[in-house]
Amino acid sequence: MRPVGIDLFAGAGGLSLGFEQAGFDVRAAIEIDPVHCAVHKFNFPHCAVLPHSVEHLSGDDIRRAAGLGDEPVHCVFGGAPCQGFSLIGHRALDDPRNRLVLDFVRIVRELDATMFVFENVKGLTVGKHRKFLQELETAFSAAGYDVRLPWQVLNAAHYGVPQSRERFILMGAKKGHPLPDYPQPQTNMSGKPAKFPDLPFGPTSADAIGDLPDADSYRTLQASDAVPTTRFGDPSPYAAELRGLSNDAWHYGYVREWEPSLLTSSARTEHTDISRRRFAATEPGTVEPISRFFKLSPDGVSNTLRAGTDGARGAFTSPRPIHYRYRRCITVREMARLHGFPDWFRLHATKWHGARQIGNAVPPPLARAIAAQVIAALGVEPSRPEATVATGDPALLTGDMTEAAAHFGVPAPCGRRNRKSGAKKRRQEDIEAELQQAAYG
Repeated sequence: MRPVGIDLFAGAGGLSLGFEQAGFDVRAAIEIDPVHCAVHKFNFPHCAVLPHSVEHLSGDDIRRAAGLGDEPVHCVFGGAPCQGFSLIGHRALDDPRNRLVLDFVRIVRELDATMFVFENVKGLTVGKHRKFLQELETAFSAAGYDVRLPWQVLNAAHYGVPQSRERFILMGAKKGHPLPDYPQPQTNMSGKPAKFPDLPFGPTSADAIGDLPDADSYRTLQASDAVPTTRFGDPSPYAAELRGLSNDAWHYGYVREWEPSLLTSSARTEHTDISRRRFAATEPGTVEPISRFFKLSPDGVSNTLRAGTDGARGAFTSPRPIHYRYRRCITVREMARLHGFPDWFRLHATKWHGARQIGNAVPPPLARAIAAQVIAALGVEPSRPEATVATGDPALLTGDMTEAAAHFGVPAPCGRRNRKSGAKKRRQEDIEAELQQAAYG
Protein backbone atom coordinates (compact mmCIF):
# COMPACT_ATOMS: atom_id res chain seq x y z
CA MET A 1 0.00 0.00 0.00
CA ARG A 2 1.23 3.48 -0.88
CA PRO A 3 1.09 5.99 1.98
CA VAL A 4 -1.66 8.62 1.83
CA GLY A 5 -0.89 12.32 1.44
CA ILE A 6 -3.16 15.38 1.68
CA ASP A 7 -2.13 18.68 0.01
CA LEU A 8 -3.36 21.89 1.65
CA PHE A 9 -3.09 25.19 -0.25
CA ALA A 10 -2.25 22.97 -3.21
CA GLY A 11 -2.03 25.44 -6.07
CA ALA A 12 -1.42 23.65 -9.35
CA GLY A 13 0.35 20.80 -7.55
CA GLY A 14 4.12 21.19 -7.15
CA LEU A 15 4.08 19.49 -3.76
CA SER A 16 1.49 16.98 -4.97
CA LEU A 17 3.75 15.92 -7.82
CA GLY A 18 6.86 15.68 -5.67
CA PHE A 19 5.09 13.59 -3.04
CA GLU A 20 3.59 11.32 -5.70
CA GLN A 21 7.02 10.84 -7.28
CA ALA A 22 8.40 9.88 -3.86
CA GLY A 23 5.79 7.13 -3.48
CA PHE A 24 2.67 8.78 -1.99
CA ASP A 25 -0.88 8.58 -3.21
CA VAL A 26 -2.12 12.16 -2.93
CA ARG A 27 -5.81 11.62 -2.24
CA ALA A 28 -7.05 15.19 -1.69
CA ALA A 29 -5.96 18.69 -2.63
CA ILE A 30 -7.50 21.77 -1.03
CA GLU A 31 -7.15 25.04 -2.95
CA ILE A 32 -9.35 28.14 -2.94
CA ASP A 33 -8.40 29.42 -6.43
CA PRO A 34 -10.70 27.76 -9.01
CA VAL A 35 -8.21 28.12 -11.87
CA HIS A 36 -5.54 26.35 -9.83
CA CYS A 37 -8.11 23.70 -8.91
CA ALA A 38 -8.89 23.08 -12.58
CA VAL A 39 -5.22 22.59 -13.48
CA HIS A 40 -4.70 20.29 -10.49
CA LYS A 41 -7.72 18.25 -11.55
CA PHE A 42 -6.33 17.92 -15.09
CA ASN A 43 -2.93 16.66 -13.92
CA PHE A 44 -4.18 14.54 -10.98
CA PRO A 45 -7.56 13.24 -12.16
CA HIS A 46 -7.87 10.66 -9.38
CA CYS A 47 -7.22 13.16 -6.59
CA ALA A 48 -10.24 14.78 -4.91
CA VAL A 49 -10.02 18.56 -5.43
CA LEU A 50 -11.80 20.68 -2.82
CA PRO A 51 -12.22 24.27 -4.14
CA HIS A 52 -12.60 25.87 -0.71
CA SER A 53 -10.66 27.66 1.96
CA VAL A 54 -9.35 25.33 4.64
CA GLU A 55 -11.00 27.49 7.30
CA HIS A 56 -14.39 26.15 6.20
CA LEU A 57 -13.32 22.48 6.10
CA SER A 58 -12.91 19.81 8.75
CA GLY A 59 -10.83 16.68 8.71
CA ASP A 60 -14.04 14.69 8.27
CA ASP A 61 -15.00 16.80 5.24
CA ILE A 62 -11.69 15.94 3.62
CA ARG A 63 -12.01 12.24 4.46
CA ARG A 64 -15.47 12.09 2.89
CA ALA A 65 -14.44 13.94 -0.27
CA ALA A 66 -11.40 11.69 -0.73
CA GLY A 67 -13.26 8.48 0.11
CA LEU A 68 -10.75 7.72 2.84
CA GLY A 69 -13.09 6.22 5.41
CA ASP A 70 -10.92 5.09 8.31
CA GLU A 71 -7.71 4.81 6.26
CA PRO A 72 -4.70 6.39 7.96
CA VAL A 73 -3.40 9.71 6.64
CA HIS A 74 0.37 9.50 6.62
CA CYS A 75 1.29 13.10 5.78
CA VAL A 76 -0.39 16.48 5.42
CA PHE A 77 1.70 19.03 3.55
CA GLY A 78 1.36 22.59 2.27
CA GLY A 79 2.20 26.22 2.79
CA ALA A 80 -0.38 28.52 4.37
CA PRO A 81 -0.15 32.23 3.49
CA CYS A 82 1.39 34.23 6.32
CA GLN A 83 0.87 38.00 6.35
CA GLY A 84 0.51 39.24 9.95
CA PHE A 85 4.09 40.09 10.87
CA SER A 86 3.90 43.83 11.34
CA LEU A 87 2.28 43.76 14.80
CA ILE A 88 5.05 44.30 17.31
CA GLY A 89 4.22 43.09 20.80
CA HIS A 90 1.38 40.81 19.72
CA ARG A 91 1.22 37.09 19.21
CA ALA A 92 1.60 36.55 15.46
CA LEU A 93 -0.79 33.61 15.51
CA ASP A 94 -3.46 35.83 17.08
CA ASP A 95 -3.43 38.04 14.00
CA PRO A 96 -6.55 37.18 11.94
CA ARG A 97 -4.42 37.29 8.78
CA ASN A 98 -2.58 34.23 10.05
CA ARG A 99 -5.65 32.16 10.91
CA LEU A 100 -4.91 29.82 8.00
CA VAL A 101 -1.73 28.71 9.73
CA LEU A 102 -3.73 27.58 12.74
CA ASP A 103 -6.17 25.90 10.35
CA PHE A 104 -3.22 23.95 8.95
CA VAL A 105 -2.38 22.74 12.47
CA ARG A 106 -6.04 21.99 13.14
CA ILE A 107 -6.48 19.88 10.02
CA VAL A 108 -3.27 17.95 10.71
CA ARG A 109 -4.74 17.11 14.13
CA GLU A 110 -8.25 16.34 12.87
CA LEU A 111 -6.94 14.01 10.19
CA ASP A 112 -4.70 12.39 12.82
CA ALA A 113 -1.89 12.57 10.29
CA THR A 114 1.27 10.71 11.20
CA MET A 115 3.49 13.48 9.84
CA PHE A 116 3.33 16.96 8.37
CA VAL A 117 5.44 19.22 6.17
CA PHE A 118 4.85 22.98 6.41
CA GLU A 119 6.60 25.12 3.83
CA ASN A 120 6.75 28.87 3.41
CA VAL A 121 8.88 31.86 2.48
CA LYS A 122 12.40 32.33 3.79
CA GLY A 123 11.23 35.63 5.26
CA LEU A 124 9.68 33.75 8.17
CA THR A 125 13.18 33.17 9.51
CA VAL A 126 14.23 36.84 9.50
CA GLY A 127 14.28 39.13 12.53
CA LYS A 128 11.05 39.47 14.51
CA HIS A 129 9.35 36.89 12.29
CA ARG A 130 11.24 34.15 14.13
CA LYS A 131 8.84 34.70 17.02
CA PHE A 132 6.14 33.32 14.75
CA LEU A 133 8.10 30.07 14.39
CA GLN A 134 8.27 29.66 18.15
CA GLU A 135 4.52 30.11 18.37
CA LEU A 136 4.01 27.62 15.54
CA GLU A 137 6.17 25.02 17.29
CA THR A 138 4.08 25.52 20.45
CA ALA A 139 0.85 25.11 18.46
CA PHE A 140 2.02 21.83 16.96
CA SER A 141 3.15 20.57 20.33
CA ALA A 142 -0.26 21.35 21.83
CA ALA A 143 -1.81 19.39 18.93
CA GLY A 144 0.30 16.35 19.80
CA TYR A 145 3.20 16.72 17.37
CA ASP A 146 6.95 16.99 17.72
CA VAL A 147 8.87 19.27 15.34
CA ARG A 148 12.21 18.46 13.73
CA LEU A 149 14.63 21.09 15.00
CA PRO A 150 16.50 23.06 14.00
CA TRP A 151 14.23 23.97 11.10
CA GLN A 152 15.92 24.59 7.77
CA VAL A 153 15.74 26.76 4.68
CA LEU A 154 16.35 24.63 1.59
CA ASN A 155 17.45 25.91 -1.82
CA ALA A 156 15.96 24.01 -4.76
CA ALA A 157 19.25 24.45 -6.64
CA HIS A 158 20.82 21.99 -4.19
CA TYR A 159 18.29 19.33 -5.20
CA GLY A 160 18.80 19.23 -8.95
CA VAL A 161 16.73 22.28 -9.94
CA PRO A 162 18.26 24.91 -12.27
CA GLN A 163 16.85 27.78 -10.22
CA SER A 164 17.93 29.51 -7.03
CA ARG A 165 14.81 29.26 -4.87
CA GLU A 166 14.86 29.13 -1.08
CA ARG A 167 11.96 27.81 0.98
CA PHE A 168 11.49 27.47 4.71
CA ILE A 169 10.60 23.87 5.60
CA LEU A 170 9.19 22.69 8.94
CA MET A 171 8.59 18.97 9.45
CA GLY A 172 7.09 17.03 12.30
CA ALA A 173 5.49 13.80 13.46
CA LYS A 174 2.97 12.62 16.03
CA LYS A 175 4.58 12.27 19.41
CA GLY A 176 6.00 8.77 19.73
CA HIS A 177 6.76 8.44 16.00
CA PRO A 178 10.19 8.90 14.40
CA LEU A 179 10.80 12.39 13.08
CA PRO A 180 11.74 12.78 9.41
CA ASP A 181 15.18 14.18 8.66
CA TYR A 182 15.87 17.04 6.30
CA PRO A 183 17.15 15.87 2.92
CA GLN A 184 20.86 16.22 2.32
CA PRO A 185 21.92 18.45 -0.59
CA GLN A 186 22.34 16.58 -3.86
CA THR A 187 23.90 19.15 -6.18
CA ASN A 188 25.87 22.36 -6.18
CA MET A 189 24.39 25.46 -7.79
CA SER A 190 25.68 25.78 -11.34
CA GLY A 191 27.44 29.06 -12.02
CA LYS A 192 28.44 29.47 -8.36
CA PRO A 193 31.45 28.21 -6.39
CA ALA A 194 31.00 24.67 -5.05
CA LYS A 195 29.29 24.89 -1.66
CA PHE A 196 29.42 21.14 -1.18
CA PRO A 197 32.82 19.96 -2.51
CA ASP A 198 31.84 16.30 -2.79
CA LEU A 199 28.69 16.92 -4.84
CA PRO A 200 28.34 17.48 -8.61
CA PHE A 201 27.02 20.68 -10.10
CA GLY A 202 23.35 20.58 -10.96
CA PRO A 203 21.72 21.35 -14.30
CA THR A 204 22.10 24.75 -15.94
CA SER A 205 19.57 26.93 -17.72
CA ALA A 206 20.83 25.55 -21.04
CA ASP A 207 20.43 21.99 -19.74
CA ALA A 208 16.84 22.83 -18.84
CA ILE A 209 15.57 24.59 -21.95
CA GLY A 210 18.22 24.25 -24.64
CA ASP A 211 16.40 21.44 -26.46
CA LEU A 212 13.08 23.28 -26.69
CA PRO A 213 12.20 24.82 -30.07
CA ASP A 214 11.84 28.59 -30.27
CA ALA A 215 8.21 29.51 -29.67
CA ASP A 216 8.61 32.56 -31.92
CA SER A 217 9.06 30.27 -34.92
CA TYR A 218 5.43 29.07 -34.65
CA ARG A 219 2.70 31.45 -35.79
CA THR A 220 0.13 29.14 -34.16
CA LEU A 221 1.47 30.12 -30.73
CA GLN A 222 0.23 33.68 -31.20
CA ALA A 223 -3.30 32.43 -30.51
CA SER A 224 -2.66 29.12 -28.73
CA ASP A 225 -0.35 27.71 -26.09
CA ALA A 226 0.31 24.38 -27.86
CA VAL A 227 1.59 23.19 -31.22
CA PRO A 228 2.66 19.78 -32.62
CA THR A 229 6.36 19.75 -33.47
CA THR A 230 9.27 17.47 -34.28
CA ARG A 231 11.86 20.20 -33.72
CA PHE A 232 13.04 19.25 -30.26
CA GLY A 233 16.83 19.25 -29.93
CA ASP A 234 19.11 16.77 -28.24
CA PRO A 235 18.22 16.80 -24.54
CA SER A 236 20.54 16.97 -21.58
CA PRO A 237 20.01 14.23 -18.98
CA TYR A 238 17.86 16.72 -17.04
CA ALA A 239 15.71 17.57 -20.06
CA ALA A 240 15.48 13.90 -21.06
CA GLU A 241 13.91 13.12 -17.69
CA LEU A 242 11.38 15.92 -18.04
CA ARG A 243 10.54 14.68 -21.54
CA GLY A 244 9.95 11.17 -20.16
CA LEU A 245 12.85 9.71 -22.15
CA SER A 246 14.93 8.29 -19.28
CA ASN A 247 14.29 5.03 -17.45
CA ASP A 248 13.60 6.72 -14.11
CA ALA A 249 11.67 9.69 -15.47
CA TRP A 250 8.51 8.82 -13.53
CA HIS A 251 10.30 7.94 -10.27
CA TYR A 252 7.64 6.33 -8.01
CA GLY A 253 4.80 8.26 -9.62
CA TYR A 254 2.07 7.18 -12.01
CA VAL A 255 2.90 7.15 -15.72
CA ARG A 256 0.64 9.60 -17.58
CA GLU A 257 -0.85 9.14 -21.01
CA TRP A 258 0.31 12.15 -23.02
CA GLU A 259 1.51 13.29 -26.44
CA PRO A 260 5.30 13.90 -26.36
CA SER A 261 5.34 15.66 -29.75
CA LEU A 262 3.04 18.44 -28.52
CA LEU A 263 4.85 21.57 -27.34
CA THR A 264 2.59 22.99 -24.62
CA SER A 265 2.43 26.05 -22.35
CA SER A 266 4.32 28.01 -25.00
CA ALA A 267 2.12 30.96 -25.98
CA ARG A 268 4.25 33.68 -27.55
CA THR A 269 4.89 37.10 -26.06
CA GLU A 270 4.95 39.98 -28.55
CA HIS A 271 7.85 42.30 -27.73
CA THR A 272 8.62 45.59 -29.45
CA ASP A 273 11.73 45.86 -31.60
CA ILE A 274 13.18 48.25 -29.04
CA SER A 275 12.69 45.72 -26.25
CA ARG A 276 14.23 42.95 -28.33
CA ARG A 277 17.30 45.09 -29.00
CA ARG A 278 17.66 45.80 -25.28
CA PHE A 279 17.28 42.10 -24.49
CA ALA A 280 19.96 41.19 -27.04
CA ALA A 281 22.37 43.79 -25.65
CA THR A 282 22.06 42.50 -22.07
CA GLU A 283 24.83 40.23 -20.86
CA PRO A 284 23.70 36.78 -19.70
CA GLY A 285 23.45 36.56 -15.94
CA THR A 286 22.71 40.28 -15.54
CA VAL A 287 19.60 42.47 -15.28
CA GLU A 288 18.35 44.48 -18.26
CA PRO A 289 18.39 48.05 -16.87
CA ILE A 290 15.07 49.34 -18.26
CA SER A 291 12.71 46.41 -17.71
CA ARG A 292 14.71 45.04 -14.75
CA PHE A 293 14.30 41.57 -16.26
CA PHE A 294 17.01 39.04 -15.44
CA LYS A 295 18.71 37.45 -18.45
CA LEU A 296 19.44 33.78 -18.03
CA SER A 297 23.01 32.54 -18.29
CA PRO A 298 23.36 29.27 -20.21
CA ASP A 299 25.97 28.11 -17.68
CA GLY A 300 24.13 29.26 -14.56
CA VAL A 301 20.73 28.89 -12.96
CA SER A 302 17.60 31.01 -13.10
CA ASN A 303 16.78 33.62 -10.53
CA THR A 304 13.75 32.87 -8.36
CA LEU A 305 10.63 32.62 -10.52
CA ARG A 306 7.90 34.59 -8.81
CA ALA A 307 4.14 34.39 -9.13
CA GLY A 308 2.99 37.98 -9.25
CA THR A 309 -0.29 38.52 -7.43
CA ASP A 310 -3.76 37.07 -7.77
CA GLY A 311 -6.87 38.91 -8.90
CA ALA A 312 -7.82 39.95 -5.37
CA ARG A 313 -4.55 41.86 -5.06
CA GLY A 314 -4.49 43.55 -8.45
CA ALA A 315 -3.31 40.68 -10.67
CA PHE A 316 0.18 42.07 -11.17
CA THR A 317 2.29 39.99 -13.52
CA SER A 318 5.72 39.01 -12.26
CA PRO A 319 8.48 39.37 -14.85
CA ARG A 320 9.73 36.31 -16.67
CA PRO A 321 13.47 36.11 -17.33
CA ILE A 322 14.98 36.84 -20.73
CA HIS A 323 16.06 33.79 -22.71
CA TYR A 324 19.84 33.43 -22.97
CA ARG A 325 19.62 32.69 -26.72
CA TYR A 326 16.49 34.38 -28.03
CA ARG A 327 15.49 38.05 -27.86
CA ARG A 328 12.40 37.45 -25.75
CA CYS A 329 11.16 36.47 -22.32
CA ILE A 330 10.91 32.77 -21.67
CA THR A 331 7.65 30.90 -22.16
CA VAL A 332 5.61 29.26 -19.44
CA ARG A 333 6.95 25.85 -20.57
CA GLU A 334 10.50 27.13 -20.23
CA MET A 335 9.62 28.38 -16.74
CA ALA A 336 8.23 24.93 -15.97
CA ARG A 337 11.48 23.31 -17.10
CA LEU A 338 13.47 25.66 -14.85
CA HIS A 339 11.16 24.67 -11.99
CA GLY A 340 11.43 20.89 -12.49
CA PHE A 341 7.95 20.24 -13.91
CA PRO A 342 7.90 17.45 -16.53
CA ASP A 343 6.58 18.16 -20.01
CA TRP A 344 3.43 16.08 -19.51
CA PHE A 345 2.38 18.45 -16.72
CA ARG A 346 0.12 21.11 -18.19
CA LEU A 347 -0.42 24.64 -16.90
CA HIS A 348 -3.21 27.08 -17.67
CA ALA A 349 -3.21 28.19 -21.30
CA THR A 350 -2.77 31.89 -20.50
CA LYS A 351 0.69 33.22 -19.72
CA TRP A 352 -0.54 35.09 -16.63
CA HIS A 353 -2.21 32.13 -14.94
CA GLY A 354 0.45 29.65 -16.11
CA ALA A 355 3.33 31.75 -14.81
CA ARG A 356 1.43 32.39 -11.57
CA GLN A 357 0.96 28.65 -11.06
CA ILE A 358 4.66 27.98 -11.47
CA GLY A 359 5.75 30.89 -9.29
CA ASN A 360 3.41 29.69 -6.53
CA ALA A 361 4.67 26.10 -6.64
CA VAL A 362 7.36 24.25 -4.74
CA PRO A 363 9.72 22.78 -7.37
CA PRO A 364 8.77 19.09 -7.65
CA PRO A 365 12.38 17.79 -7.30
CA LEU A 366 12.71 19.63 -3.98
CA ALA A 367 9.31 18.34 -2.88
CA ARG A 368 10.34 14.82 -3.90
CA ALA A 369 13.53 15.01 -1.82
CA ILE A 370 11.55 16.14 1.24
CA ALA A 371 8.86 13.52 0.72
CA ALA A 372 11.48 10.77 0.40
CA GLN A 373 12.62 11.59 3.94
CA VAL A 374 9.01 11.37 5.17
CA ILE A 375 8.68 7.97 3.44
CA ALA A 376 11.85 6.79 5.17
CA ALA A 377 10.63 7.96 8.60
CA LEU A 378 7.36 6.10 8.01
CA GLY A 379 9.37 2.93 7.41
CA VAL A 380 7.78 2.46 3.97
CA GLU A 381 9.56 0.98 0.96
CA PRO A 382 8.40 3.08 -2.03
CA SER A 383 7.00 1.17 -4.99
CA ARG A 384 6.29 1.97 -8.61
CA PRO A 385 2.60 1.72 -9.46
CA GLU A 386 1.55 -0.41 -12.42
CA ALA A 387 -1.41 1.74 -13.45
CA THR A 388 -1.17 4.36 -16.20
CA VAL A 389 -3.24 7.51 -15.70
CA ALA A 390 -5.01 9.49 -18.40
CA THR A 391 -4.91 13.22 -17.75
CA GLY A 392 -8.12 15.23 -17.54
CA ASP A 393 -10.27 17.24 -19.93
CA PRO A 394 -8.13 19.88 -21.75
CA ALA A 395 -11.00 22.35 -21.26
CA LEU A 396 -9.84 22.57 -17.64
CA LEU A 397 -6.76 24.42 -18.89
CA THR A 398 -8.52 27.22 -20.74
CA GLY A 399 -11.35 28.53 -18.56
CA ASP A 400 -11.12 31.94 -16.94
CA MET A 401 -11.78 32.46 -13.23
CA THR A 402 -15.54 32.69 -13.69
CA GLU A 403 -15.69 29.58 -15.85
CA ALA A 404 -13.45 27.61 -13.48
CA ALA A 405 -15.59 28.63 -10.52
CA ALA A 406 -18.74 27.55 -12.37
CA HIS A 407 -17.15 24.17 -13.12
CA PHE A 408 -16.69 23.55 -9.39
CA GLY A 409 -19.95 25.21 -8.38
CA VAL A 410 -18.32 27.87 -6.22
CA PRO A 411 -18.42 31.70 -6.31
CA ALA A 412 -15.78 33.38 -8.45
CA PRO A 413 -13.15 35.26 -6.40
CA CYS A 414 -13.30 39.05 -6.54
CA GLY A 415 -10.61 41.23 -8.01
CA ARG A 416 -9.57 42.41 -11.45
CA ARG A 417 -6.26 42.65 -13.22
CA ASN A 418 -4.33 45.89 -13.22
CA ARG A 419 -1.41 45.85 -15.61
CA LYS A 420 -0.32 49.46 -15.12
CA SER A 421 0.94 49.54 -11.59
CA GLY A 422 2.77 46.22 -11.49
CA ALA A 423 6.21 47.82 -11.73
CA LYS A 424 5.68 49.76 -8.52
CA LYS A 425 4.61 46.57 -6.76
CA ARG A 426 7.74 44.77 -7.98
CA ARG A 427 9.97 47.38 -6.33
CA GLN A 428 8.88 46.45 -2.82
CA GLU A 429 11.49 45.03 -0.51
CA ASP A 430 12.12 41.33 -1.08
CA ILE A 431 10.86 40.10 2.27
CA GLU A 432 7.67 42.14 2.10
CA ALA A 433 7.06 40.87 -1.43
CA GLU A 434 7.59 37.32 -0.27
CA LEU A 435 5.31 37.71 2.70
CA GLN A 436 2.56 39.33 0.65
CA GLN A 437 2.89 36.78 -2.13
CA ALA A 438 3.48 33.71 0.06
CA ALA A 439 3.63 30.86 -2.42
CA TYR A 440 1.33 27.85 -2.17
CA GLY A 441 2.60 24.27 -2.78
